[in-house]
Amino acid sequence: MTTLTEAPETPAAREIPARRRRPVDRLPYLLLLPCVVVVGVLLLWPLGQVVVMSFYRLNNVRQLRGDREWPWAGLGNYTQILGDPFFWTVLRNTVLFAVANVVLTMIVGTLVGLLLNRLGRRMATFVASCVMLAWATPALTGTIVWKWIFDDTSGLATWLFNALPDGMSQALFGRTDWTGYGWFNSPLLFFSILTLVVVWHSFPFIAVSVLAGLKSVPSELHEAARVDGAGPWRVFWRITFPLLRPVFGILIVLSTIWDFKVFTQQFVLSGGTQDRPTFMLSIYSYAEAFSPPPKYGLGAAIAVILTVILLVVTGFYVRMVLKQEDGS
Repeated sequence: MTTLTEAPETPAAREIPARRRRPVDRLPYLLLLPCVVVVGVLLLWPLGQVVVMSFYRLNNVRQLRGDREWPWAGLGNYTQILGDPFFWTVLRNTVLFAVANVVLTMIVGTLVGLLLNRLGRRMATFVASCVMLAWATPALTGTIVWKWIFDDTSGLATWLFNALPDGMSQALFGRTDWTGYGWFNSPLLFFSILTLVVVWHSFPFIAVSVLAGLKSVPSELHEAARVDGAGPWRVFWRITFPLLRPVFGILIVLSTIWDFKVFTQQFVLSGGTQDRPTFMLSIYSYAEAFSPPPKYGLGAAIAVILTVILLVVTGFYVRMVLKQEDGS
């Protein structure tokens, strides 16, 4: 009769149960807890309230204060909005405006970033400081200045156009006296000025971000490309742009979100919510919610639709980034 003897337990085998019994380190979660609480209170809770309001018909402040019951609307607010032809006009305005502003902001910001990268340290610091003044200026303050620039009587633009020779002004624009000209009366001209204001306020962030990305590109790559006879255009598209693709992707997503949510600049330039042909989703939501008679439920539903659109854009970018990482 043979007996089976157990193999001696090795040190490695004795360490495995000990590792499995090791308690989970909770310190990182405790450190993240204050941030999660702040995000939940300041962002998730108000967003949840807006989503809830979009399913009710709220037409007065007493309902919001809880003095009256909230009449259930279900999907009625969404059906009413999506069935309104004006909503699709507003959505078209928003998409076209966002696309134009994202393209112009990225082009201007990238060019300024490339310029800063070529300048010396002192000059680059001076130019970057001047550029960041536009970014540091509050949107309300900057928009008031731009509205004064295009004032129809004493604005700088009116003065400059009046300073043109009468023959040139008549040949180019068909008029010689620009005093009293309504710069914001035409939807096309209004959106052009609004684009100018938004791009002026947004491109410094793009420029500084591109500059930070350029500092991470090895200079040897650019020098080797120049030795091979590549010009600036070819160097940018063959070396700089592929290396900075993740940076450009993040900037495009952020610019899209910001340009879809433009409100302050449009509200100040248009003087309120009276100019409906120039509505975009943000001001459309505000107008439906707070213009008499107030319709808080409809305004909340428009805000939810805008949020869903932005989540789709962000999700598309995240999916694209994950595919690139899997491919690499």
